[in-house]
Amino acid sequence: MDLSEQLKKLFPDHEVSTEPEAIEEAPHELFVQKEPMICKYEKRKGKPTTIISGYEGEDEDFKILAKEIKSKLAVGGTFKDGEIIIQGDYRDKIMKLLQDKGFKTKRVGG
Repeated sequence: MDLSEQLKKLFPDHEVSTEPEAIEEAPHELFVQKEPMICKYEKRKGKPTTIISGYEGEDEDFKILAKEIKSKLAVGGTFKDGEIIIQGDYRDKIMKLLQDKGFKTKRVGG
């Protein structure tokens, strides 16, 4: 006796549906703030880094934004202590991406 026969005995009125359940996913909306996000350049351990800070929304939204920036630029980076740290000097490209999303940006350092 296989599992489907056992289930039929337990639930005789149940009809098996062959259609997959439709799961509607709404696109995730990021919180767009009025204050500008700060995009600065630093050298850490002799290597150039771009640091994005000043986001007022949820940390999860900022992590999603960090992942999107890293994948679009094909660079490494991390989210740490409320800042996105990107390996390399990508201030101009990052500022352009953020402005396309509706964020205001402010360039700091150099």
